[in-house]
Amino acid sequence: MKRRELVLKSLRREAEGYIPFEMNLCPSLVKKFKEKYGDVDYAEYFDMPYRFIVVPNKKRKIDWTKYFNKEELTGDYYFTEWGVGHKKGDVEHFTRMMHPMKDFETLDEFQNYPYPDVTRDFDWVKLKKIVEELKVKDVIVVASMAITIFEIGWYLRSMDKLMIDMMMDETLANYHLDKITEIRCEMAENYALSDVDVLHIGDDVSTQLDMMMSPKLWAKHFKTRLKKIIDAAKSINPDIIIDYHGDGNLQKIIPDLIEIGVDVLNPVQPECMNPFEIKEKYGDRLSFRGGLGTQTTMPFGTPDEVRKKCIELIENMGKGGGFILAPTHMLEPEVPWENVEAMLEVIKEYQNK
Repeated sequence: MKRRELVLKSLRREAEGYIPFEMNLCPSLVKKFKEKYGDVDYAEYFDMPYRFIVVPNKKRKIDWTKYFNKEELTGDYYFTEWGVGHKKGDVEHFTRMMHPMKDFETLDEFQNYPYPDVTRDFDWVKLKKIVEELKVKDVIVVASMAITIFEIGWYLRSMDKLMIDMMMDETLANYHLDKITEIRCEMAENYALSDVDVLHIGDDVSTQLDMMMSPKLWAKHFKTRLKKIIDAAKSINPDIIIDYHGDGNLQKIIPDLIEIGVDVLNPVQPECMNPFEIKEKYGDRLSFRGGLGTQTTMPFGTPDEVRKKCIELIENMGKGGGFILAPTHMLEPEVPWENVEAMLEVIKEYQNK
C-alpha cells in the first residue's frame, strides 16, 4: 500500500498502525537544521508525508499605504494580498499587525475596499502543477486556508472593532464577513478543483481558558459561514478532507464543527484540553492532528520526556486511526534541537514496525 493511501485511510479512521506526522520550524530552528544537515528543505529531508501549500499570489499593484497613517508607516513593513500591514517585530519572526479598516465608519468604505479577486489575484494554474508534482512524491497535499473568516476579519478591521460591529452594527459586520466568506468559498472550490487532498481552514476563536465569545455568538456569525466554505469544497470533491485549526480551549463548539463537516481537529492543545478525553468523546466522528505541547513538552522537556510523550500520544490517540502526530504550533527558538530529533526518532521507530 502506498503511503498516500495509508495516510488517507488513517485520516478517515479506516485503518490504524501507520502514524502520519508533520512539523513547522521557526527561522532560527531552520538555521539550526541547515547547519546540521545542509542547505535542503527539512520537509523533504525528513520525508514528511503531510505537505502544506498555498496558492501563489500574483501580487497585484495596490497602494495600501492610503489606509494607514504616517506614524504607522515607519521602519520595515509589508502588506499581504488582503492589505493587512506587518511591521518587523523585536523577537524572531513575530510582527506587529496594522489594520487597514480600523477607522472605517460607513458601509460605503467597506464596499470600496479592494478585497482580493480570486480569479485575478491568484495563480491556480501554477498551483495545479505544484499539487501534481507533490503527489508524484507520494505525499498528502494540504491546501492552507487558515485564518478563514474571523481572523482575516479582525486582521483587516482590528479585533476590538470587529467585535463591536458584531454586537452593535451588524450591517457592517455582515457585509464584511459575507464578503470574506464569498472569497473563501471561491478559493475552496478552486483548491478542490486543483485536486488537493486536504483543505486546512480555521480561526482562533478561543483562549486557553474558554471561548473568546459565547458559543451562541460564534454560531450566529461563523457556523453557517464556515459550513458554506466546507460545502463549496465538498461540492467539487466530496472526498476532500476538512482540517480545522483552532488554538485554545474550543471544546464548546467541537460538536458544531463535526456537524458542519470538519473531519480533522487541530491542534488539540494539551495545556488546555485533555487530548485523550477528546479522543474518547469524539474519536468515532473526528480525527486529530497535534497533541504535542509547544508550551510544555517540546521546549521544556528532556529528550526522554519528549519520546515518552510521543509514544503515549501514538498509542492512545492512534487507536483506530485518525491521528497525525504534530507539535501544537510552530516550534519556536526555545525548543532544543535534541527534542526535535527525539520526536523524529519515535516516529521513525513506529513507522518501521
